[in-house]
Amino acid sequence: MPVENDPRMWSPARKNFVLTLIASGSMIAGFAANIQNPAIEDMEEDLPATSSQISLSVSLFILMQGSAPLLWSAISEVKGRRFVYLVSLAIFFAGSVVVATSKSIGLVIGMRILQAAGSSAVMSIGAATLADIFDPTERGTKVDGHILHLSLLGPSLGPIIGGGLTTAFNWRAVFWFLSILAGVVFLGFLLLYKDTFRKERSATYQALIKRRLKEQAAKKLKEEEHAAQSRPESLKEKEREAGDHVNPIKPLWLVLRRWNNALMLFASGRIQVAQHIAFADTHPQGLIFSYCFTVVYTTSRTLGSAYGYNPLKIGLVLLSFGLGNVAGSYLGGRWSDIQLSRLTEKNGGKTYAEMRLQSTKYAIWLFPISVVGLGWVCQQHVHVSAICVMLFLSGFFVISVYSSTLAYIVDANVGRSSTAVALNSFFRGVAAFLGTEIAVPIQDGLGDGWMYTIFAIALLFGSAAILLTMKKGEEWRTKAEASEKKS
Repeated sequence: MPVENDPRMWSPARKNFVLTLIASGSMIAGFAANIQNPAIEDMEEDLPATSSQISLSVSLFILMQGSAPLLWSAISEVKGRRFVYLVSLAIFFAGSVVVATSKSIGLVIGMRILQAAGSSAVMSIGAATLADIFDPTERGTKVDGHILHLSLLGPSLGPIIGGGLTTAFNWRAVFWFLSILAGVVFLGFLLLYKDTFRKERSATYQALIKRRLKEQAAKKLKEEEHAAQSRPESLKEKEREAGDHVNPIKPLWLVLRRWNNALMLFASGRIQVAQHIAFADTHPQGLIFSYCFTVVYTTSRTLGSAYGYNPLKIGLVLLSFGLGNVAGSYLGGRWSDIQLSRLTEKNGGKTYAEMRLQSTKYAIWLFPISVVGLGWVCQQHVHVSAICVMLFLSGFFVISVYSSTLAYIVDANVGRSSTAVALNSFFRGVAAFLGTEIAVPIQDGLGDGWMYTIFAIALLFGSAAILLTMKKGEEWRTKAEASEKKS
């Protein structure tokens, strides 16, 4: 179907500008989850609050940040991406301001939930926006090598910035910083962002229009005798009405019922559980990439108790994990695109989404190994340089796997990319929430070594799901698409 002002035909400079805006907005999600960590003791004294109340604010933040994209994605497939970005950033800004001025822990918890809902949209819908403007062969590099860069630095840079602001001022300065950041990004989207959403490519939007046309046809048959008095609705009227009927449930089911999607979401959830469980120790927060947050916080706890490091030193050590994330997203994205191009050429110029997963064949095994290595290095309390190396390696491999599977989810769900990414975020959020609640007893009872060994075993199930999708995904997807066309 022809697309008016097709974003995929925009100039490279214009596309990269949109990419920069999306990456900047995605950074908010990373900061929002972890920047509070160094300020926890200050918050407990000032509000006042108990450690369990602060921990609850973290758990609910994670759960909402994973769940809210289900609604944002449904709205974006009808109302457009720009509308969602502006509304969500305004919500995050308002939540941040209220937290910064709060006098009670109850209000902080409520507004942190509001913050989570607002911060989740750009990261989850961002991948769909890039699917609007980039062809599949570019998405690995663009979605993974660029949009993840800033968002992945958030979990590592957040504690450093939060520690510096809390030390120089107080815990409220952390949330004023988030307010300013959200305000700047909001103005960027308001003044500079042109919507990339095109209804011609949205399966959800077209389904709504189709439903309205069927309803109108039935209505005409019933009122045939009054044809002279009745006036048919115009297509624009149908489109306007369709925009007023946003049903997030049906698009979610259409994505989830495909076996290839279910397995990818399962693999993603496994990664999150293993990642976020380790985290919750210091009451720190977790975001969407569970492992990224798990490692950050489990390691934070170990560095504080066993090595006696202060928040600033801990943050500097954790930078090695953030650098591994950036290297993994950039190199992993490029490797994914190279593999896709090679396999496409080998297949006579024809491509299919499962080719994207071929780039993970090595990383899905190296990742669990690096997790086990990190666990036992922390368990033995060896020199901190060894921890830095293992943090870098685990950060590299987790994002190498995640970036390719995220690009696959986008490629395999044409017309429903934002819904698929939102479901992915939901699975991660629920797993992170559960992991956060059980992290401390696992680490205290078993220690870092065995805790991460168990995580690695769980991750192997996710690796098996990816391999199964490589082999059977195209078949499942083709059957599901054929079934959807018939219905």
